[in-house]
Amino acid sequence: MYIGKRITAVVVVLVLLALHGMMQAQTLPSEPYAWNNVVIGGGGFVTGIIPHLRQKGLMYARTDVGGAYRWDDSARRWIPLTDWISAEDVNLTGIESMAVDPNNPQRVYLAAGTYSRGNAAILRSEDQGRTFKRTDVPFKMGGNEQGRFNGERLAVDPNQGGILFFGSRRDGLWKSADRGATWQKVESFPNIGSNQPLPAASATTTNAAGQRRGGGFGGNQPIGIISVVFDPASGKPGSPTPKLYAAVSTTETNLYCSTNGGVAWEAVANQPVGLRPNHLVPSPDGTFYLSYGREPGPNQMSDGAVWKFSPKDGVWTDITPVKPKDSDQPFGYGCVAVDAQHPSTLMATTFAHWKPHDEIFRSTNGGATWTQLWQTNTAVWDYSSAPYTRTRTPHWMGTIVINPFDSDQALFTTGFGIWCCTNVTKADSGKPTHWVFLDQGLEETVPLALISPPAGAHLISGVGDIDGFRHDNVDVSPAEGTFAGPRLSSTRDLAFAANKPELMVRIGNGGGSMSAHAIISEDGGKTWEALASDPPGGSGGQGRIALSADGRTIVWALQRGSAFVTTNRGMTWTNCEGLSSGASVVADPVSASRFYAFDAQAGKLMTSTNSAATFEATAASLPVSEGAGRGGMLAATPGMKGDLWVGSRNIGLYHFTDGGASFTKLNNVGGADALGFGKAAPGKTFPALYLLGSINQLQAYYRSDDAGQTWVRINDDQHRFGAPDRPLIIGDPRIYGRVYLTTGGRGVICGDPAPNKK
Repeated sequence: MYIGKRITAVVVVLVLLALHGMMQAQTLPSEPYAWNNVVIGGGGFVTGIIPHLRQKGLMYARTDVGGAYRWDDSARRWIPLTDWISAEDVNLTGIESMAVDPNNPQRVYLAAGTYSRGNAAILRSEDQGRTFKRTDVPFKMGGNEQGRFNGERLAVDPNQGGILFFGSRRDGLWKSADRGATWQKVESFPNIGSNQPLPAASATTTNAAGQRRGGGFGGNQPIGIISVVFDPASGKPGSPTPKLYAAVSTTETNLYCSTNGGVAWEAVANQPVGLRPNHLVPSPDGTFYLSYGREPGPNQMSDGAVWKFSPKDGVWTDITPVKPKDSDQPFGYGCVAVDAQHPSTLMATTFAHWKPHDEIFRSTNGGATWTQLWQTNTAVWDYSSAPYTRTRTPHWMGTIVINPFDSDQALFTTGFGIWCCTNVTKADSGKPTHWVFLDQGLEETVPLALISPPAGAHLISGVGDIDGFRHDNVDVSPAEGTFAGPRLSSTRDLAFAANKPELMVRIGNGGGSMSAHAIISEDGGKTWEALASDPPGGSGGQGRIALSADGRTIVWALQRGSAFVTTNRGMTWTNCEGLSSGASVVADPVSASRFYAFDAQAGKLMTSTNSAATFEATAASLPVSEGAGRGGMLAATPGMKGDLWVGSRNIGLYHFTDGGASFTKLNNVGGADALGFGKAAPGKTFPALYLLGSINQLQAYYRSDDAGQTWVRINDDQHRFGAPDRPLIIGDPRIYGRVYLTTGGRGVICGDPAPNKK
């Protein structure tokens, strides 16, 4: 009996301890924050637009890596729908396809999966994307792979909304009979072409955009079934629609039809072959329009066509506006739009027509004749909402739609956002058309570098594929556009001199025949000038940059290789002795001659007192970073000599207060991906700390006002923002509580304490 009571008591104690631990994990202090984008105005590949045919003003947009958006017609801006996706599920931020229920404007579906090597899910919403339910699926997706603007692969039965079909890249056709909750493979579908290799020219083609996330652009990627479309007139409300079509990305037989709800399939007779379809677009009059390319895009397209198909009589008509063979350059066609109010009115976009830019054609007689809008009419372009677009010509025009409620409005997607025409019918009488950049709220960039100096602009950003921006006002797109002077494709790192903050340096890739891939500014980022040369191995623009407190010494730690130092703006470079490949380097914010380096794989903190000429290991011995997150993080506290923070995802966070002689481990931090500093809290002198890391095994964003002794979580489960390509979080040194952070496709995020907490 005594033993029994003792065991019971032990169990009770253990349960209480477990509950106490759970309570601690669940009651970590949090502070409400308001989150908004730092406004650039678009910037990434919008791969599709779907307007709802029965609710005016309702439409959705999908992107290759930045999630999905809903247009708020009253606010005139796009609302992000997938910011709740966590780092663990970051592969779901690339949207392969989307669909709406034609009879229920509240229902929207997303096929989510950035790369076919990762997880995939169907996300289904009953409230226009405010909340989602998730079904993990066995078929793979590739929202950032070849053919990602093709579509739409996902379709809802217009007569029986519980039925959905999805055409996958490599796993055939799938059907759901319960609004996307469960899926079964349609074994009868001829899985022809789903594994057909790309043409050799496409498999090896790359461009600047291909460097964004890697692995999504080349190779023999299967494209599979690119579009599923129901014929609503073949059925009646409340019963499954018997007739539907599916198009496959192959140059052979590529269009199939079922007349019994998807049970059996047959190839459509007399269809054109030799090119791949990329869009299958139904018209209210029962006609179908198909756009074709030799390649699935977007890297290139060397041939293409537009065809019209009439199911009533089985007649196919070639209505290609301009034959690529009759042009002075190869190109294809991206999409066709049909005016729901005037089915004989069409618009079509070219694809990969690089010189001078892609084109839009318009027809008012079902494709019998076409007008080329931008050559025969004076197009008026309004760049005011995103001035940087003035230097970018429309390209990757993979989708075009005409507003089903307003024949004057047409929208097309590009590699950097959405353009919208507000008076497109004027083109029919030869009058000018007016175009605006409709990207308010839709920020689909990949930020790679951030600094917030104590004077001048509040934020300087480095962005993949666009170079970067000086943000004097984070709420509007910078009036001067991207950086003035030498331009890079992508800015990979930024640094400023602590005692001379108007002096800053950036490095990056691209830039053509520039003398160097390191560029310096002496006026806070207003103007820039390239250094004299790159260090050995630095021409790729990769790695990290550090600038001494007085701005006279520049250290470039190469991504693969050693670190080099220059004191004459790149006229000569000298190897930094004592550093291993891949070590992180930062400058002391007070002493101009001191630099620090962290070798995460060796667990060593290094220091230099001779302007980075040589580095020596300190006595500190840290755990070795292994596996994911092993790169390590090193940061120097502004205004304090030798005050350093070192960490990684798997060793936690360490605080050095004497340049490396001794350190303290912060036992309340389990892992640290990024750390930054901001203005001290009222009544405090130590800068506010901002952390992307794990506390109580919860990966989130945190702030500490007492040098890391205590932390508050500043984001919530609706604002997790996936996973950044380069983890960065920094505070604003002039605004307490303000924080900036990077993402993997949702642009630069700015957070402020919610108004009731200020």
